[in-house]
Amino acid sequence: MAEREVLFEFSRMGAYVRVAAIDAETGIEVVVMAPAAATRGDLERLALQKLQRRLAAG
Repeated sequence: MAEREVLFEFSRMGAYVRVAAIDAETGIEVVVMAPAAATRGDLERLALQKLQRRLAAG
């Protein structure tokens, strides 16, 4: 997964942030919701972990 390009999209929704992580090669997208107070790094890491699990599942 280190060689894959991943795109992140952040959308603030009140007290929460919606983060979409998209695998550039396949177009597979996952979404996580988290408190808006979370750091950008934590949000990206959470979304990336979910994307990695989705890609591993096939």
